[in-house]
Amino acid sequence: MTGADYLLPLRTKLRSMRTESFGADPAGARMERIRRSPHFVDGAFQNPVGARIRPSGSTVEFAKTYFQKEQRVLRTPNGSVPVHPTTLADLAAPPVSGLRLTWMGHSSVLAEIDGRRILFDPVWGDRCSPFPFAGPKRLHPTPLFLAALGPVDVVVISHDHYDHLDLPTIRALAGTDTVFAVPLGVGAHLERWGVPAARMHELDWNETATVAGISLTATPARHFCGRGLRNGQHTLWASWVVAGPEHRIYHSGDTGYFPGFRDIGAEHGPFDATMIQIGAYSEYWPDIHMTPAEGMRAHLDLQGGRPHGVLLPIHWGTFNLAPHAWAEPGEWTKDAGEEADQPVAFPRPGEPFEPAGILPVEPWWRALSPVLARPWRLSGEQAGSGHGPAPAARGDLDLAGER
Repeated sequence: MTGADYLLPLRTKLRSMRTESFGADPAGARMERIRRSPHFVDGAFQNPVGARIRPSGSTVEFAKTYFQKEQRVLRTPNGSVPVHPTTLADLAAPPVSGLRLTWMGHSSVLAEIDGRRILFDPVWGDRCSPFPFAGPKRLHPTPLFLAALGPVDVVVISHDHYDHLDLPTIRALAGTDTVFAVPLGVGAHLERWGVPAARMHELDWNETATVAGISLTATPARHFCGRGLRNGQHTLWASWVVAGPEHRIYHSGDTGYFPGFRDIGAEHGPFDATMIQIGAYSEYWPDIHMTPAEGMRAHLDLQGGRPHGVLLPIHWGTFNLAPHAWAEPGEWTKDAGEEADQPVAFPRPGEPFEPAGILPVEPWWRALSPVLARPWRLSGEQAGSGHGPAPAARGDLDLAGER
C-alpha cells in the first residue's frame, strides 16, 4: 500500500477489496436511467407496498429457534432428494401442448414455450454465497450439467440475491448466444461478468422486451436487492410475465404478498402456469417472502380470483434459508391446493411436465421428512395470514443478505 492509498475514501477502499462475486454497482448512463425511474425515490428503489426488508424481532429468540437441535434436524432432508436425471431425451422432442416446464430446484426453471426456451433464475453453483467455502449449500445436486441443457433463447433474472444470480452460472451462459432479460440495474453485474450490453434487455417495472416472438414483461414484486454488506437498493427486483403466441406464464421471483397480483393478472393473465415462491418464509420477515397460503392467494389473484392453470411451487427444497421445516412448503402448498381446488404440480427436481398434461402430484418429500404438525391448519385469522403472531419488535436482525 502506498502513502496515497491512505487518502482514498473508505468506500473506495472497500469496493477495491470486493471479490468478483459481489458484482458491480450501477454507474454512468445506467445510473442516470435508474434515477429517472418512477420507482426510484429518495435514492433507492421502493416497493409497491411498504415492506420491512430487515428481519424484525429479537435476535436471541431467533437464534433459539434457528439453532435448536430439533429444529435443525427438520430443516434438512433425512436422505437423498430424488432428483430426476434430466436427459436430452426428456427435452429433445418439443412439448405436445407447446408448453413444458422443468423445475431445476429452488427458483430455477426451464420453460419451453411456443417453440422458445426461457431459463429463469439459473443457479448451478454449490452455494448461494459470494464465497465458495461458506454460505448455504445445495441440499441436492443439479439435475444435469448446465452445458447439457442445450441452447437457451432467453435467461430471465428476477433480482440480484445470490440464490437467484450466480456468478459461475452466468459466466458459463455468457459464453453462449443467449439473451438476458433483467431488472433495471442488474445489468451492471452481468457486464462485469462478461455479458455484452448488446445481449441484455434491462427493464423497469411494466416495460416489455420481445425476443424471437416471445414478450417478456418485468412486473412489480415486493422484495429488495443487494449483494454486499451495504445494500443501496440501486438494483430493481421483479416478477416476470412471459407470453408467446399461444401461452402465458408467470414467475414470481422473490416477493411478499401484495394486492398488485390482481393488477398483474388483470393486465397480463390469465396464465397457463405460474411459478410461485412458497419457501424461505418466516414471521421475522413477513413482508418479503410468501407462505404457501399467501402463494396460493397470489396465484388465484393472478388468475382473476378463481382456480385456473397450474401452480408450480418454487424457492424451496434446494437451499436451507429459513427456520421452517424443509418439507413444510411442499406439504402446506399441497393442502392449500386441495382447499382451493387448484391444480398444483410437484415435480422432482429435473422432472419435465406439461401443464396441459398429466401433472406430477406425488408428495415425494414425505419419504425424507418426519410427519409434520401442520400448524397452518389452525383456525381463524392466524392460519389465514400464515405467519402467526408477529415477533416482538426489539431491534433488527441483520440477516437480509441471505434471502
